[in-house]
Amino acid sequence: MFFHKKKLQYLSKPDRPDPVFARQLQEVLGGQFGEISVAMQYLFQGWNVRGNGKYKDLLMDTGTEELAHIEMLATMIARLLEGAPVGDLEKAAQDPVIGAILGGMNVQHTIVSGLGAMPVDSMGNKWNAGYIAASGNLLADFRANLNAESQGRLQVVRLYESTNDRGVKDMLSWLIARDTMHQNQWIAAIKELEAKENVVVPSTFPKELEKQEVSYVLFNFSEGEKSATGRWASGTSMDGLGTFQYVQQPEAYGGKPNLNPAPFYIHNTLPKNLRPSSHTLPPSHM
Repeated sequence: MFFHKKKLQYLSKPDRPDPVFARQLQEVLGGQFGEISVAMQYLFQGWNVRGNGKYKDLLMDTGTEELAHIEMLATMIARLLEGAPVGDLEKAAQDPVIGAILGGMNVQHTIVSGLGAMPVDSMGNKWNAGYIAASGNLLADFRANLNAESQGRLQVVRLYESTNDRGVKDMLSWLIARDTMHQNQWIAAIKELEAKENVVVPSTFPKELEKQEVSYVLFNFSEGEKSATGRWASGTSMDGLGTFQYVQQPEAYGGKPNLNPAPFYIHNTLPKNLRPSSHTLPPSHM
């Protein structure tokens, strides 16, 4: 059960309207790593936990908080859109200042949402449920959460640096701080699960069923050999179950593929037409 309080978690009021920045702020609302994504990700992960306990509680705590962040951003975007050009836009655009605003704002903020936020990113792309990860494996999911919070905090910090509006900076500062906490909490949860399960996901797959001879091998598949100097190229593997190796010149173990012709009714190019031509073109003359 959810219960909505008619108060914001934190103040969301800009010093002045700014329709252009309202568009930019849409990225951390409806973008791939925005608040809608993390809210849905944590909630679905929590709902999918088959049992109760501290991990489910943590997911539900954080997912519900992210709903509050959606409301904060939606409120800020609506307030930034106050005073946005409406009406005869062609005539308004004759004013250089208004023209600059029109060139940088998302006109759907006036046409579609009535000067309100939308579930879209800064380019107007609709939010996509494919952004979220909820696999049922908590170690895999918590790592996805850490990535989402890392990318999200990076984007909020970039937005903080791109505005001089004190009210906007104040709200973004709150979100940055909460992302600091969320990164730390997912790291803590990851370390707990790694101590119980080891570091490779999933830990339940029988080791003897994988090709163990290549489980800890780094293949040199790019020019140069600088990757050989990393921790991942020698010494004990991170899961403690093997030894890293570096292969400078990898072999091809599979041989050359040779596919049989498709049945005639598929109407692929005939095999005879795939063979090299028996004649060559005459040389060109200048």
